[in-house]
Amino acid sequence: MTTTIDFKNTEIAFAHLTNKELKKSAWLFSMMNRPLIAKYAPRLALWAVEYNIPFAETMVKKTIFDQFVGGTTLLDSQPDIEKLGKHNTLTILDYGAEGKESETDFNLTMNENIKAIDFASRSVKTVPVISSKITGLARFALLERIQSAQTLSRDEVFEYRNALKRIDAICYHAEKKGVAVFFDAEESWIQDTLDHLVWLMMKRYNKKKVVVYNTYQLYRHDRLQFLTESYDRAREAGFMLGAKLVRGAYMEKERLRAEEKGYESPINPDKNTTDDFYNTALRFCLNHVENMAVCNASHNADSMQLMVDIMAKKNIRNDHPNTLFSQLFGMSDNLTFNLAHGGFRVAKYLPYGQVKEVIPYLIRRAQENTSVTGDAGRELLLIREEMKRRGL
Repeated sequence: MTTTIDFKNTEIAFAHLTNKELKKSAWLFSMMNRPLIAKYAPRLALWAVEYNIPFAETMVKKTIFDQFVGGTTLLDSQPDIEKLGKHNTLTILDYGAEGKESETDFNLTMNENIKAIDFASRSVKTVPVISSKITGLARFALLERIQSAQTLSRDEVFEYRNALKRIDAICYHAEKKGVAVFFDAEESWIQDTLDHLVWLMMKRYNKKKVVVYNTYQLYRHDRLQFLTESYDRAREAGFMLGAKLVRGAYMEKERLRAEEKGYESPINPDKNTTDDFYNTALRFCLNHVENMAVCNASHNADSMQLMVDIMAKKNIRNDHPNTLFSQLFGMSDNLTFNLAHGGFRVAKYLPYGQVKEVIPYLIRRAQENTSVTGDAGRELLLIREEMKRRGL
């Protein structure tokens, strides 16, 4: 059993990159390490692409898009999937289009998810999971109205039923094809509705093995209790819980809304509390790994090492089917590839879609990698260490 992973081993971390690719990543992260560029460049890119400014789409595609996105289509993403597979790393497919409002768009997203399941099923050993956002399948305002217990009109009831059918169609197809589905967590003022919808899917499709996963945001002070209660309820109802653990991605938005509307913020008071909740949740899941499945979706090396340690202590084999580590494509390669080298089930979360469609996703990646968070600086330091090792 592997008990220690050297997450500073840059030779393993960047073995999948050529010298040219490594230099390109170094340049990109050095740009993203500058707060003004990270803040404004992606928004400028969105404007330029939307207004068809000459060469704008090409520039975006050759820089930030190539770093964080697999391709414009599933087929375009195939080379990255194959490269990951050669380094014992799995792929989680994510159709990157966001912020849709029409029934036509929701149906297109459903069909794209089903295509992704078909694609994954043909190489399920390397692509075991697809990821989906319920706000890509149902109108945000409708989900918000349901959560606030407002009476729905006849049209809204019909709309809700259509959304439920879309979600069910994805999960049904996933079970049939032997592929799992992660449903992302989103804003707290629609999350109860999302939890209910995903619960219905888990209850229907997780009876024999975990097909459907809900996402638990441990930066919220109520989610650890919700996770443990979800496990108990799932056991009582006779199905297996699927839990993807994240810290959370809407902190500023959550705090601002709570302040504006005068309610207690759902976010923990500090990062240490979030880390404690996250690691406690991870321990809980691994203590029950025979009856549930867990994905440790984090860029935190301490949480990765904690899972490695617990698995070794409990004699959980490195490739246990109910365990998975994951990081975003283009980030934290030192975690992903060193875990893969240690024989663990680890995946890259790989978005794909047209440039215009995935720019909102890229804006979030740029914001996460500013010098304020320190992520870009950490990435850059590791890349430069590998360049030095290679004599570049």
